[in-house]
Amino acid sequence: MKEPRRPSEEESSAGAEPIRLNKYISNAGVCSRRAADKLIADGKVRVNGKVITSLGTKVTLEDKVKVDNELISTGEKLYVLVNKPRNCISTRNDEKGRRSIMDLLPDKYQHLYPVGRLDRNTTGIILMTNDGTLTQNLLHPTKKINKVYKAKVKNQLSQLELNQMVDGIELEDGLTKFDKIVELNEDESFRYGIEIHSGKNRVIRRMFESIDNEVIKLDRVMFHTFTKKGIPIATFREVTKKELKNLDVYLRTKK
Repeated sequence: MKEPRRPSEEESSAGAEPIRLNKYISNAGVCSRRAADKLIADGKVRVNGKVITSLGTKVTLEDKVKVDNELISTGEKLYVLVNKPRNCISTRNDEKGRRSIMDLLPDKYQHLYPVGRLDRNTTGIILMTNDGTLTQNLLHPTKKINKVYKAKVKNQLSQLELNQMVDGIELEDGLTKFDKIVELNEDESFRYGIEIHSGKNRVIRRMFESIDNEVIKLDRVMFHTFTKKGIPIATFREVTKKELKNLDVYLRTKK
């Protein structure tokens, strides 16, 4: 079986400089370097067909790297916005065979990874990319990336409950609060607009559950400055150069 390739000095000078495997995986947008180390240690990474468990392994762009049997790439950086429908998971694959966000994308984008996740029954905007650095920046708590949701809930909130949502509610994983919550008078249902930067799992649903309420429908309408406007449900579009430039400026200046 082919071993990870070690380039000559001539090849290295031509741009084939080897890099650590965890950095390669991170650059491909799969996960952070620390998480990549765990994937490697758990035997979930193959290089040129061989399972690699050594954390010090180095690879080049010519090596074929697979994570969980999925070929990854650090080549051209691509950025796609998807309007995720209900009953669709936002992971790349699922052992239960459920519909995945990858089923919405053509072959050109099959090597992309979602920046964060949405629950299976939560709809809305999600960014897909193979830019690992961007992914880590967007998910880092210090960047405080804003997300806006529309929620349809079972019961109308009292003023006290509205205040609780903003002041903070103690959940099992710590104090959590919305940046803003307003009632939306769109129809006879109880609907609320929510701004939040927390990235905790199922945080909005759990916040409502904590006050004996229930989220019936949840839709993410904005992630950072990206909105689902002009993207019909279950479709996608590429991020524009202007959007990327604005995002890059934001991440470089946000401390």
